[in-house]
Amino acid sequence: MKHFSATDATPRALNFAMPPEWDPHAATWMSWPADDELWFGHLGAVRAEFAELVRTIARFEPVQLLVRDAESRQDAGERLAGADVTFHDVPLNDVWIRDNGPLFVTRESGEISFVNWRFNAWGGKFDYAEDDRVPEAVARILGAAHWDVPVVLEGGALELGGAGVALTTRSCLLTDTRNLGLDAGKYADWLREYLGVTKLLWLGAGLENDHTDGHIDTITRFSDERTIVTSVEADRADPNHAVMSANLEALREMTGADGQPFRIVELPLPAGYLEGAEGRLPPTYANFYIGNGFVVVPQYGDANDARALEILTPLFPGREVIGLSSRAIIEGGGSFHCVTQQQPVGAVWTGQA
Repeated sequence: MKHFSATDATPRALNFAMPPEWDPHAATWMSWPADDELWFGHLGAVRAEFAELVRTIARFEPVQLLVRDAESRQDAGERLAGADVTFHDVPLNDVWIRDNGPLFVTRESGEISFVNWRFNAWGGKFDYAEDDRVPEAVARILGAAHWDVPVVLEGGALELGGAGVALTTRSCLLTDTRNLGLDAGKYADWLREYLGVTKLLWLGAGLENDHTDGHIDTITRFSDERTIVTSVEADRADPNHAVMSANLEALREMTGADGQPFRIVELPLPAGYLEGAEGRLPPTYANFYIGNGFVVVPQYGDANDARALEILTPLFPGREVIGLSSRAIIEGGGSFHCVTQQQPVGAVWTGQA
């Protein structure tokens, strides 16, 4: 297995780039929840929702599930019996594999590899030593050559739209607890060389009380190369209203790789105010996950649940749009996109140019 560094030939130099989420998957990677303290005493309810999510994804594509100890393996095994799930014993701190896992890249020859970015738990907010090692565990499991780079980047901070276009937020990437000294231009350089992003579009900020400092995947997503779904808040008294409105106006001025404007679809935030152990929670319907023939959308027992499904369903022709409960999972601060990481279809690259 080869490890490449930032001084070696970059993925871009070898014609690798990160594909959009809707490209075919070989598998979905996930990590099983295990720490009751991190879930504020709600681990049982979280695991029940997690099991439903894993089972749903496994109806469409294989799930590669990381489990941190014997108790986790036994619990997951019992809840997921008969599902298309492969278990891997890997030390873990938490479940947010979108952020701490590998970001896969592909090239036209049909090979896949990945980039191992640094993970520091959203600026050192939680323990993260084990989670920062997850990409190396995946590399051992797959036998994959890959790149190790000295830049902190979470997968949830970047939304790929195809054709080299990506979205992100200033409030997340430009915080000094990620990469002190990296400005927007330097980020663009790293993302171009290591993920093939040739046009990086910046929004201002994310949801109130989002411990990720405003990940893009909780507010604004691509459904195809030309269509962007973005969260809106109708209540002018809600702190999210001004931020989401500013993002909406910015998106209306943006263009794709071809210089043409995007189609912008407004997606309401949940109408209810959800309170967790540490204050307001950041529930959102934009944290959906796109897989082979399906899209799973978080639901919260909220008045806007059905409306969100109505808006999203026609945006994914040929895919079954499925609403699943995330009322317990959101207690941890994220939802379905945050706990999944797609592996594209392709032969695992072993390091040959």
